Parts: sequence; structure tokens; C-alpha cells
Amino acid sequence: MEIYNTLTRRKETFQPREPGNVYVYVCGPTTYNYIHLGNARPLVFFDTVRRYLAWKGYNVLYIQNFTDVDDKIINRAAEENLDPLELARIYIKEYFKDADALNVRRADMHPVVTEHIEEIIGMVEKLVGNGSAYVVDGDVYFEVRKFAGYGKLSGRTLDDMQAGARVEVDARKRDPLDFVLWKAAKPGEPSWESPWGPGRPGWHIECSAMSLKYLGPNFDIHGGGFDLIFPHHENEIAQSEATTGEQFVRYWVHNGFITVNEEKMSKSLGNFFLVRDILAKFPPETVRFFLLSTHYRSPLDFDDEKLAAAGRGLERIKTSIRLLSEALAKPVQENAKTLIAGSVINKDQSFEMRLDELKDSFEAAMDDDFNTALAIGINFDLARDVNSAVQRLAETVSGADRAVLQKAMDLFKIFNEVLGIFKVDDKGVILLEGAAGDSSDLVEGLVGLIIEVRQESRKKKDWGTADRIRDGLKELGIVLEDTPQGVRWKKQG
Repeated sequence: MEIYNTLTRRKETFQPREPGNVYVYVCGPTTYNYIHLGNARPLVFFDTVRRYLAWKGYNVLYIQNFTDVDDKIINRAAEENLDPLELARIYIKEYFKDADALNVRRADMHPVVTEHIEEIIGMVEKLVGNGSAYVVDGDVYFEVRKFAGYGKLSGRTLDDMQAGARVEVDARKRDPLDFVLWKAAKPGEPSWESPWGPGRPGWHIECSAMSLKYLGPNFDIHGGGFDLIFPHHENEIAQSEATTGEQFVRYWVHNGFITVNEEKMSKSLGNFFLVRDILAKFPPETVRFFLLSTHYRSPLDFDDEKLAAAGRGLERIKTSIRLLSEALAKPVQENAKTLIAGSVINKDQSFEMRLDELKDSFEAAMDDDFNTALAIGINFDLARDVNSAVQRLAETVSGADRAVLQKAMDLFKIFNEVLGIFKVDDKGVILLEGAAGDSSDLVEGLVGLIIEVRQESRKKKDWGTADRIRDGLKELGIVLEDTPQGVRWKKQG
């Protein structure tokens, strides 16, 4: 298995710190709002990485944190007239709702910053003690030029960083690139006692302290989005290796940006999409399928039509699984004269051999830097081959038929165990109509379709039809809201 390592800028053969065990840390969200699509991409991708490593037979310890104290949380809490820590707790709960919908498995641990203040202070003390950090008026800064390897992850030189850096102007710093480890308390903000006075952690030190506590130095995989390479992960390396004197992480894995019309998704551009809003229009399995349909290191361009296309592709796989389920339910007659048992399966290029080839191809795709796009393509190949085979069956099937058809279903289950595009019941049966077995996904899909028709009417300046759709939905208890980010809908009352 090969993984692209951001640190070395090449694919490397994966060799974990301990044979048979893999230790993974992924940066989680700052909990001041619902998660957006940019949060969801690493969430789904690294969940898939974890699933695949487990399927390969590794024992995986998977840690994903929450940042529950931060400037953004404090500012949002002030707007909402809430305690910042209470606001963070609210959005941690909301995070799990979205993550569960996207079929993301819970991490082995979800540490939060406010429960690790002791470890953070201890790490900052070590950095001050060994001369890597200095104290100014209750703030503690990491002295970047004391760490010889600074810039090795991002590939930037100190001079380049200083020339182009967007850093806070602070005359108290020894160097503009020095970054804060501990912030002195300000009135009204959460704070904790420390050797330097009351204050709270800087952003970067949090992940270092938590990952080192649970995984130790030189752990296997640290993940996150491209936007975290600098400064967050660069700073993590500096402060962690300055603390321990050992390599911090073996493999750095970063996913690409979400773009909208080929522009990076951002609040400033007004092309910012919350997962909660997307799930109001599209089934969560479609969203997960879409997020995995492009190689993780490539940009992923988002719009409603691309999601709708992903849904149509997913329906092809669903149809094949349904047909296969129906075939497996056919009566078994050992001597049935079926084409597939007597002539197709047992030929040189038999259906059963084809299943083995597809399984090998799927594993090869995932072994090649977690190529989920190619792995999904192999799902389509399996669906096509299954459809062709099932069409040749008679009303009854032989025992040999049933065995090879079950092998095909087991292969769908293997693919799904890794990709997680469908939920399964407690018996491992793939659920094709939503985990709850209700009509919620159907309702969301139908409303989404109606909204698309209304949008087409508006583009054609057919205001009468557009208004009729809006008013008709309102009579049914569904209210449409036209926003700069698109049309949203909600149930009334």
C-alpha cells in the first residue's frame, strides 16, 4: 500500500510504527456552527481510510478532536448571548447528527480542548523550559527560528514566509512569524490558571497536546484539509518535535479543497454551503458518494447538478443490488437448466472469476493512495456484470447459481464496508431506502426536484409557474426561502 506523504511530496510504501497497528489523528471542526461541505470532505474521506485499514486487518486507533474554545466560538457566542463553552457543546451535538447521517463512524476518541488544559500547559512549560518559547505579558510564543526544520511540511522558506505572511502585527514578538502557544485572558473570555497567569490555549498547541497524549510521537497518519498544511500543521510539527526531540508524524495526508464553479468555497465569496442545508435537498448517501467520487487530493467542484448526477449513479448500483437480492430469493432447484450455472459461470472467463478480478482491482485502487474514485468505478463494473448475469437466470436457480450470486452480493458488501455509501442493518444487509426505513429521503428528493423545476421556470421568466409551485408547497406546509446561497426549504409549524 502506498500513501502520498505531504512531508516528502511523493508516494511512499506504508510502514506503520508498529506492525499490525495504525495510529491516526484527524483535525476536527471548530464548533461554532453547523459543519460545512469543506468540513465534510475530510470527515468522509478519513472515515473511509480508517474503514479500509481495518478491512486490511490493521488494528486502528482513530482520534478526531473538537476545538471547543477559540476566537470564532467566543465571537459567535457573544452574538447569540450564550456562554462560549455551551455554544461549543451545542454544535458538537449537531456535528454528530450530520456525521451520523453521512454514515461516518464515531472515532475511538473525540477529545475536546477544554478537557486537556493540563496537558497543554505541561507542553508549553517544556517549550519555555528548553528555550523554544518565551513569555511576554502573560502570552507565550513559540520562537520559530529556534526550530531548524520550520517550513519542511509546506515547502516554504522562512524568508518567503515572512515576505508573504499574513500575521498579526505585534511588536512584542521577537519575530513576526512567532506564533502563540498561550493567550493571556481577556475580560469575559473563558480562561484557566497557568504559570503565566490566567489564559487559554493557542490553536496549534491543542492538536499537538492531544495527539501526543493518545498516540505518542512518531504516530502513523495525521490528516486534514490542504488549508491546514500552513500554518496549523507546520506549527504542530515545530512545537511537537521541539518538545519530544522525536519525529512527530510518519505520514501527512491532506485532502483537496471544495470549489464552487471552480472557485474555492469561502464565506467571503458567498459560495458557502452547510451540510445541514445540503442534506435537506439530497439524501446523505448521495452526498457521501459525491465526496468520494473524486480522488481526495484533487479539488472537488460542487453544484446541485453534480450532486444530482451522483445520485443517478448511485441509483444504478442500488438497482443492481436490488436485482441481485431478487435473484437470491428465487427458488433453488439443484438440477435447474439455467444458462448461468451450466455454461456461463464455468467457462474460462467465468462470472465467478470476474468477481475475483474485481475484488483484486478494488484493493489495488485503494492501495494506490486511497483512490476512491477508481474504487467507485469498480462498483459500477460489478453492477454492470451482475445485471448481465441476473438477466440470464430462469425462474429457478441451481445451488451453484446461488453460491456465485451470493459471492457477488458479498463483494458489494465488501465494497460498501470500505466506502460506506449505504448503511447496513444488524445482520449486515445493505439498506437501500435509508437506515430508518421511512420516507424522509423520498420526501427530500421530491422537494428538491420540485425546487429544480421552479428554478428552471424562473430562469425562463415563467413567473406564474414559479409562484404556483411556491404557493402550492406552502399550502402543503413547506416554505421556500430564496437566499444568496440558493433555495432553502423548511417545514412550517
